[in-house]
Amino acid sequence: MPVKPVAFLSSNRIVRGTVCRIATLALPLLLTACAAAPGMKMAKPAGVAVSHDAQGTENTTPVPIVPIDASLITQLRAERNNDLGQAVRELSSHVSPYVVGAGDVLQITVWDHPELALAQGAPGQAATRASDPVPGFVIDQSGNLQFPYVGTVQAAGKTTEQIQHLLAIGLQKAFLNPQVTVRMASFRAKQIFVDGEVHTPGAQPLNDIPMTLYDAVSRAGGFASTADQSHLVLVRNGRSYPLDMTSMFNGGFNPARIVLRDGDLLRVKARDDSGVYVMGEVTKPATALPMRDGTLSLSDAISQAGSINSATADAAEVYVIRDSLSTRPQVYHLDAKSPVAMVLANQFELQAHDIVYVDGNGLVRFSRVLNLLLPAVNAALYGAIAGK
Repeated sequence: MPVKPVAFLSSNRIVRGTVCRIATLALPLLLTACAAAPGMKMAKPAGVAVSHDAQGTENTTPVPIVPIDASLITQLRAERNNDLGQAVRELSSHVSPYVVGAGDVLQITVWDHPELALAQGAPGQAATRASDPVPGFVIDQSGNLQFPYVGTVQAAGKTTEQIQHLLAIGLQKAFLNPQVTVRMASFRAKQIFVDGEVHTPGAQPLNDIPMTLYDAVSRAGGFASTADQSHLVLVRNGRSYPLDMTSMFNGGFNPARIVLRDGDLLRVKARDDSGVYVMGEVTKPATALPMRDGTLSLSDAISQAGSINSATADAAEVYVIRDSLSTRPQVYHLDAKSPVAMVLANQFELQAHDIVYVDGNGLVRFSRVLNLLLPAVNAALYGAIAGK
């Protein structure tokens, strides 16, 4: 029976021919994919940022890839010091004497006339709650002071010396050469607010001693262990001022130059809110957190991710992506093969929400392409065989 072997040989040749055709089609695909491997190889000298306008039209903007070197680190430090110096200058103000406001309590003494002391309450009527005023003359919500034999005195916006002078003039109608003493009994009109990662957040009253930025943190119990000392925000008159206390000390800016005003809000952010994303060919991709003083260098972030994976990473392709959600992102490149480059990595300061990406080497990218394409090739072969 010679027919069956002929049919078998013919079928076998068809399968082999199908395999050869599939391999021939897959080979160019493999070679082409090596250039577009899933290692997300950065293009130099520029990448492309994609944005969309109001009509949904796609816009592409070239993003330069800037090499990390000593000159770049010097430039970034100078920019940070300039921004910090400008914020300090805008927030610094001339210290002026305390002026009375609504809610303040005054202790007024008219010498040789003890009967007038009864008007400010008996000495035994001490405040039972923190919100209760101490005995004395309370400035009403209109800023006025009511005093016997004088009547209504506009006290808001005046110092105690000015109020004392007005009362002495008013009392001359009833007394001969009156001697008056006015002092603050309770400061209740002005306050600032400290929020975030401090031990005792809340309102802090302002008194006749000017409260500086450092005083505000100290009166709130100091920084908590979770605080990011490099990310403070001072809100004044509807405007936010980012402050970096660590850079202030390192740059010679004294936090005591910043005097807080009535209504200021100081917020201390947590280190968890200032993380840096480390991904790519590292031992353990993770979110790197700043140190206790709020600083985080590129080498610190890579160290928290378990260092660069020596088997799969291309140490010459380390990138830092900054402002990735904006229309003008910034990309910095570091060739970490040289020991000198690691010195630069230790000096390159990262910012909140930066992305550190370590690219893979060529063999890793080629291996990933094979892992993606071989299942499809095998499926095509099985389908061809089953179809025959």
